[in-house]
Amino acid sequence: MRIPGFSAALRTVTKPLKSHPASAITKPAFPRLTPTRSSNLPITRTTLLKAAPIIPFMGSSFSSSAAQNKMSYPDQRSDDEWRAVLNPEQFRILREKGTERAGTGEYDAHYPAEGVYACAGCHTPLYTANQKFKSGCGWPAYFDSIPGAVTRHTDSSFGMERTEITCSNCGGHLGHVFKGEGYPTPTDERHCVNSVSLKFQEGGGQPKAKA
Repeated sequence: MRIPGFSAALRTVTKPLKSHPASAITKPAFPRLTPTRSSNLPITRTTLLKAAPIIPFMGSSFSSSAAQNKMSYPDQRSDDEWRAVLNPEQFRILREKGTERAGTGEYDAHYPAEGVYACAGCHTPLYTANQKFKSGCGWPAYFDSIPGAVTRHTDSSFGMERTEITCSNCGGHLGHVFKGEGYPTPTDERHCVNSVSLKFQEGGGQPKAKA
């Protein structure tokens, strides 16, 4: 059997390619997509905010803190003035909206017969002893507050929507309020509050300001 030479074999392989015009070979199977005019627009903060809930680490960058800090509270002390009367942990939680570790707070397992829990920053009474209940969540829990003492805000940090609670007098961060958890309380609400944000005073009096 005669084996064709290399040149003949090469002509056989390349012949189908030469039988088609170059445009038929290089033309893509799908039409090229031309960017629309809207795709050239810059990404706005509104667009990022809408995407934030599905990107948790980005969501934490767009919390309600900035908007709340601009709200007008009766007590308008500056950060430097707050640092002069608060210890570092109180400042972190009250003014920077931090959170204490669960089960470590002074008032978590604190159940007095009477008394008042006031804001640790401005000493405004917030909760009474008979509004406190045992929730087992690791933080002090109250089913209600003294009327007008606590303000609620929408908190969209960490890719979720919660209700933040702050002192109505100074804007100090207290924690969050949760509804419909099934606790046998008059309101079926749980004000989950940082112990550091509070100062207890027996007998319903107002705590003394820090010297």
